[in-house]
Amino acid sequence: QLRLVESGGGLVQPGGSLRLSCAASGLTLNYWAIGWFRQAPGKEREGVSCITFGGGSTNYRDSVKDRFTISRDIAKNTVYLQMNNLKPEDAATYYCAAKRFSTCSQADWPLFGAWGQGTQVTVSS
Repeated sequence: QLRLVESGGGLVQPGGSLRLSCAASGLTLNYWAIGWFRQAPGKEREGVSCITFGGGSTNYRDSVKDRFTISRDIAKNTVYLQMNNLKPEDAATYYCAAKRFSTCSQADWPLFGAWGQGTQVTVSS
């Protein structure tokens, strides 16, 4: 059974950092692209970042480029999102999702599934 579990959220001051983890079971990262998404209260869910099933390509929404880094540990079957220089507008519930043999084209992001339960990120002074 495919399952994704997010962790690592919390309260951080503007300019601070957090590292989110997405632990996968029931799938092998070599065959699945993993994406990070977020949803703030009253807003639609949006894609944040993605890493392809081969791990050779990543993609980011413009507002997080140069601040967020996605990576993965095949041995741990876990994908990470390192978030630096956090801003209040980054506050949201962050989710990871998967798509088999997918690219990380932003056109594919709405097709990701197998959502985790989310982890809350709060950015406030």
